[in-house]
Amino acid sequence: MTEDEARERILSTAEELYYRKGYAAVGMDELRQEAGVSLRRLYSLFPSKTDIVVAVLARKHAEWESGLSGAVADAGGDPRARLLAVYGYLENWFCADDFRGCAFINAFGELGGTNPEVAEIVRAHKASFQEYMAGLVAQTGASPALAAQLSILAEGAQSTAAISADPAAAAQARGAAEVLIDAAFTRA
Repeated sequence: MTEDEARERILSTAEELYYRKGYAAVGMDELRQEAGVSLRRLYSLFPSKTDIVVAVLARKHAEWESGLSGAVADAGGDPRARLLAVYGYLENWFCADDFRGCAFINAFGELGGTNPEVAEIVRAHKASFQEYMAGLVAQTGASPALAAQLSILAEGAQSTAAISADPAAAAQARGAAEVLIDAAFTRA
């Protein structure tokens, strides 16, 4: 197995285990065993568990950005439809069999108080989403306050869907977003 193959195997396994069981619950030995690599190889590629968590969160960030921007692009050119596509993306995600909430919220809840590096990565990810929403809202000419409101709805839907195991949170957030968007567009 090449170094790249080992790295990919470790990260894929870590991503799945952390998301399913939690970051704190998965030790290096379990990760090594599930990934099928030696402990020596694991530590040569990732000297600490934080290094693995950071790499997993980088993958999750890229996955999130790609999926979200793809859903928005698929919505076409209508500004309202592009904003609402965010909630369609959430609904599809919430309906996945393995949905267990936002990996970033989960990481912050488990590690944010004791690992400043993880806390900063989570904050940067959430800020990136807010900036993305601000860009979508700016294209409509609506008030920048709308972006913060729509972001909060999306974040709340993620937490609610994870805790309740009910994907309807996305549709509920979308309904509230429609009211906010319509009100903003009538004022704009």
